Amino acid sequence: MTQLTPPQDCRDMDALRAEIDALDARLVALLATRADYIDRAIALKQTNGWPARIPERVEDVVSKVRSAANVGGLDPELAETLWRQLIDWSIAREAQVIRET
Repeated sequence: MTQLTPPQDCRDMDALRAEIDALDARLVALLATRADYIDRAIALKQTNGWPARIPERVEDVVSKVRSAANVGGLDPELAETLWRQLIDWSIAREAQVIRET
């Protein structure tokens, strides 16, 4: 993975946009990997007879993300909003498959 140029070292908008595009590609790749883990969760939940939504786990994930955002300098409210949407998508994906079996 290529090292990103720090924002302060980007000399013009083209360079800055290229770095943002590269970062976006990395984020998409990480989200795709996360989806692979969700697919594995589906299999494990089916084996254990667990539901797609486990409210305690949802709140645990959100709490950890808010904490990481706070430490990392990202607005925790933004992080929570994004992750709740990601979690809802993941649970819907799980529920669709779990109901089929």
